[in-house]
Amino acid sequence: MSKENENKAVVGRWFTEFWGKSVNLAVVDELAAPDMLLKYSLHAPRRGRADIKAFMTDFREAFPDLNFWGTAALIAEGDYVVGQWEGGGTHTGPAFKDFLLGGLPAATGRKMHFTGTTVLKVLNGKIVEEIGLDDGLMAMTQLALVKAL
Repeated sequence: MSKENENKAVVGRWFTEFWGKSVNLAVVDELAAPDMLLKYSLHAPRRGRADIKAFMTDFREAFPDLNFWGTAALIAEGDYVVGQWEGGGTHTGPAFKDFLLGGLPAATGRKMHFTGTTVLKVLNGKIVEEIGLDDGLMAMTQLALVKAL
């Protein structure tokens, strides 16, 4: 199997087990480098396995139906894998303070659904960084953290 195909397999598993409908936090220890960087526009950057697990635990407690899925085949070149996705969830859990634009009180019932593109760097079978560009404005508008004109 080529390096690119091996990296796509790692990222495919990450997308399914970390970002998919049912989270498997053990996948962080298996696939993430110890000092992995996770960076999206909606949240402060996260670094390291413990920080990434804490982020996802809080995110899924606040949005129990959180789910993201791929919308196109993964593209790989060298150490990099690119994926397109869509996803979202309903805020039915506890207060959530992780958004850079503000927090939500408990159980607002607000729904978010948005899309994005993510670039992951994979070295020796471990994800060292995941940097995504998402439609954060859409999500923040749906969650009423930004007012639509």
